[in-house]
Amino acid sequence: MSNTLRIGGATVNQTPLDWTNNVTNIIAAIEDAKRENVRILCFPELSLTGYGCEDLFLSDWLSERAWSHLQEIIPHCDSITACIGLPVRIDGITYNGVCIIQNKKIIGITFKQNLARDGVHYEPRWFDAWPVGQVKEIVRDGQTIRVGDLIYDAHGIKFGFEICEDAWRKEKRPGYRLAQQGVNLIMNPSASHFAMGKSELREKEVVIDGSKLFTCAYLFVNLLGNEAGRMIYDGDIIFGQQGKILKLNNRLSTKSFNLQWCDVNFGNPSLTNIHPITDNKKQNEEFARAASLALYDYLRKSKAKGFVLSLSGGADSSLCAVLVAEMVRRASNELGLEKFCTSLDIPKSENVKSIVKQLLSCAYQGTRNSSNATFTSAKELAESLGAEFHPWEIDEEVTSYETKIEKALGRKLTWDQDDIAKQNIQARARSPIIWMLANIKRAVLLTTSNRSEGDVGYATMDGDTSGSLAPIAGIDKPFILQWLRWAEKELGYTGLSYVNNLTPTAELRPSDKVQTDEKDLMPYSILVEIEKLAIRDRKSPIEVFHLMSTNSSNKQIQKDQLKEYIKKFFRLWAANQWKRERLAPSFHFDDLNVDPRSWCRFPILSGSFKHELEELDNL
Repeated sequence: MSNTLRIGGATVNQTPLDWTNNVTNIIAAIEDAKRENVRILCFPELSLTGYGCEDLFLSDWLSERAWSHLQEIIPHCDSITACIGLPVRIDGITYNGVCIIQNKKIIGITFKQNLARDGVHYEPRWFDAWPVGQVKEIVRDGQTIRVGDLIYDAHGIKFGFEICEDAWRKEKRPGYRLAQQGVNLIMNPSASHFAMGKSELREKEVVIDGSKLFTCAYLFVNLLGNEAGRMIYDGDIIFGQQGKILKLNNRLSTKSFNLQWCDVNFGNPSLTNIHPITDNKKQNEEFARAASLALYDYLRKSKAKGFVLSLSGGADSSLCAVLVAEMVRRASNELGLEKFCTSLDIPKSENVKSIVKQLLSCAYQGTRNSSNATFTSAKELAESLGAEFHPWEIDEEVTSYETKIEKALGRKLTWDQDDIAKQNIQARARSPIIWMLANIKRAVLLTTSNRSEGDVGYATMDGDTSGSLAPIAGIDKPFILQWLRWAEKELGYTGLSYVNNLTPTAELRPSDKVQTDEKDLMPYSILVEIEKLAIRDRKSPIEVFHLMSTNSSNKQIQKDQLKEYIKKFFRLWAANQWKRERLAPSFHFDDLNVDPRSWCRFPILSGSFKHELEELDNL
């Protein structure tokens, strides 16, 4: 066995059905790897098609089209062994595979044995798991190819694969059998969605534990970018050997592909160099980078001309505005101003602020219930970012709607009798005009609802939820508030000083009624704690109560008050599933999500926890 071998991982930013982009990225990475004398190069899971093809994986033609485009890649695989992910359909069944190409010839295809079926993943809908230990032969283009549960000999070493979920199944990891067969290298091509803190978990549970347990070198390679609209992939490339991390790349890049390689000494692992780590894994920084990548890719791939935002001066819309500006700053820094502008098909600008002005249009849509404080907050932030800013009043529209309804009902509307309706019409009256601005500019209209609001329906359907993308619907309100303070201090967004000194409020009631979000709902810290137990951990109301009442941080809350908070959460959660079904697509940032199309399904009509809440009352 040769002592040292240069192993490479290539993460690629792919798009379902964009064959030109996908093939170009793979070939470019292969050519770069050959120039760097990489001998074995691993691409992510389903790198040829993209992971997010959804029910297209059930078709016959998608796998056949992928196979035909694989033929464009094979001629580039001279003097290198390339491992490329793609779906393969055999006898009407689709398998998730990695195709190994060596010296312009396919030497085998390994299939995934464990399918992800929780959280955002629905793989058993599209793929069948390959039986453990089974190997068969298929004939493609006149060539007989071995497929299934395989190991490979190349460049003086033995290697095999754990494909994404394979490595997370503790007792079913293919690595156990690979180790018994004497492999020196295990590679893990993955499409592992981004969540804050998840990269460190991969390092520990997949690479460190795997390389130690199986006494081998280990390479993890993840997809990159906002591939299909919701999921973000961080492009993680992790090299490990016998329980140690050897090398990491810097994740969440806006480039089309990233190549990372490592010289691994298989004869004497103690001689393999360990490289310094430069990737920043702090949560606030991770969020900024992930959101920037997600917005950049969404804009680029949707072919839209920018973003439009109803900027209220509150925390949520302010966060959306800052994230667009941060996207411009980070992506243009990495790509260069000219390449960044070219990628979005906009005129070249000389600085970040002038680009933000092209890409972000904000409107402050005030009513008689709006305050000078929120107007100042919105105006100062927009101007500090360089965004286009338009203030206008919508009282005329609100009065028109109310007058028509009063005539139809034959009575005046009052706050005592019609509170919710009078609040909602203000939010809904803002929707048509902001949509008009977005249509004229051919821009993506951003909605501003957050996850805490999504939990309890504290949002107006066709009002503040109106839009085509909900960039912050996957994160909770306390995180938003602390991130804005961090961004003001650490990222230099001084325009946030105004919103960071405001108390969150919808400003839909007259000022003498002193409306605040937490007064309408409950303390956000309590709401988030209930959410994690009830939604993430799937606990019953009584279980939530017992767990929270024994938490020392809740000792100051009377038990009867805690019960009321829990009851309110569960009632509002059950009543507002229809709203969550209609929320615009959102990005997945955290270890939970309330988007029913990607993480949390719940019936629109239900018994609303009636019996469970009665049991809680009787405790």
